[in-house]
Order: sequence, then structure tokens, then C-alpha cells
Amino acid sequence: MRKGVMRPGHVQLRVLDMEEAIVHYRDRLGLIEVNRDSQNRAYFKGWTEIDSFSVVLREADEPGMDFMGFKVTTPDVLAERKQELIEYGCNVEVIPAGELDGCGERVRFDSPTGHYFELYAEKDQPGKWGISAKNPDAWPEDLKGMKPTRFDHCLLYGDDLDGTVDLLQKVLGFQLSEQVVDQESNTRVAAFLTISTKAHDIAFVRHPEKGKFHHASFWLDTWEDVLRAADLISMHDIPLDIGPTRHGLTHGQTIYFFDPSGNRNEVFCGGDYTYPDHPVVTWDADQIGKAIFYHDRVLNEAFLGVVT
Repeated sequence: MRKGVMRPGHVQLRVLDMEEAIVHYRDRLGLIEVNRDSQNRAYFKGWTEIDSFSVVLREADEPGMDFMGFKVTTPDVLAERKQELIEYGCNVEVIPAGELDGCGERVRFDSPTGHYFELYAEKDQPGKWGISAKNPDAWPEDLKGMKPTRFDHCLLYGDDLDGTVDLLQKVLGFQLSEQVVDQESNTRVAAFLTISTKAHDIAFVRHPEKGKFHHASFWLDTWEDVLRAADLISMHDIPLDIGPTRHGLTHGQTIYFFDPSGNRNEVFCGGDYTYPDHPVVTWDADQIGKAIFYHDRVLNEAFLGVVT
């Protein structure tokens, strides 16, 4: 944790049909549905998350991501990062407490890749779902679907990759953990950044359009859980993107699929860890097939090209 930013806290996704989306995220993916607000947004969380929600769905005319939020340690840190964002040159908006049910004041800002992010310090904390904080059982018995434990990260696409990486590093304290570089042009093609000890908390791929969303990712405990997710994808005819397989980048064991609106989801397990003294891991762009799909070692153009 650097500069008081702790972890990814939430993501708000646009969906075309709310009721279809709820069935997907609650019954198939297996998130816990926790709330529906006055704007008809639906709120979800992974069962181990102590905060009240981590995924918000909003019905809209096109799919994609509205914003991604990160939790900071204290209101004072929130105020400090807000001032730094203004001084950096970001367009900053203060969202009042309660605009998202159960969430305190949020500081929203734009980025060079065209994505909107926000910081917040306070959110209701009902604790892990289905188990007590005192003498807790191992897991709740009535979980559904793929049983993800938490919202983990997003992969986003945009043009000014270096600009957003610079913003996140300088103002929020993110660490660059892994990257893909075109050696001929010395251009960074992809960047993986962490604010914790995880392999990444957010990632970016260089892309000519601003503000594009590739996927939201959710953590599973084991490779067997990933294989079980693959079974559920077939059992319910969920559109499959790729997997089960392993990434070379971050070494996660993974499967990708789509929600009914065309937003890509990932569930994964395993992967690397990062400490502040770790050097940046670099992949050559001509090894991108192996970097993304370590077993097949072949680039899947649809995986890179389909974004919302």
C-alpha cells in the first residue's frame, strides 16, 4: 500500500437488460446480490469481501464500464489525493456520500486513456457474507455458481497508455509490475500495475480508442474451481471467450466468458505476487501469444479485439 490507496473497491458496469444481467452475475458467476437502489442499479459482492458491495450494474443502451473505484485508508488521505489529482491536471468531481448506497464521499477523476476512476475512504462494512467474524466457518454452504471470493481487477483499453501509467504511479502510488514492450519502437504495449502485493490490481493495453473495457476479473481459490467454472459455462451455454488456460503474464490460471450484454468476465486463480523491491517483468511484443496464452502460444485476435 502506497500513498494510502488500499485496493480495488468497486466497478460499475453498463448492461443492456438488468434482469438478464442479474441472473448472470448472481446465479452463474455466483456473486452475492446485496441491494437494488432508487436508480434501479443492482449491487453485488464476492462472499469474502467485508465491504457492502464491489460490483454495480446499471441498465444502459450500450455495454461497458462507467468507472472503477479504489478505497483509501482515511478521509484525510482522500483529501490529499484529491488535491494532488487537481494539481496533476485531472478533471475532478466530488460525488456526495450516499449517491452509491452505503458508500461515502467519492472523488472521481478522468485519465489520459479516457477512463474514469474514483477514490473513497468509507463504505458500509457488513463483513464477509454468510459467516461470522468470530469463530468463522470455512465458507458459506449456500453459495451459487462459480463462487468467486472477490472482485480482483479490470483490464482496460485506451490510447495514452503511458499517460495513465504516469498518473497512477505519481499520484496514487501504483507500482508497475509487468509490461509488454515493442522492442523495435520501444513502445509499451501493455502495463500491469499493483497497489498491493498482488500481480496486478489494474491493467491497460494500448488501443486507438479511448475509454474501452476489456474485462472485470474475479478470484477463485483453486484450479479445480476454474475447471468447475468451465463446466458451468457449458451447462448454461454462456458465451466462452478463451480457456481454461494459463497466462504467461502474471501466470494466472484463467477462463474468460461474456455476460448477456457482451461485457467480458474472467475468473482465475494463482498467479504471481509483487513487493516494492521487485523489478518490472518485461515481455517482448513478439512473444505476445505466449505471454497471454502460455499453453497455446498463439495470439487470439478476438481476445484482444473485442472490447466494450
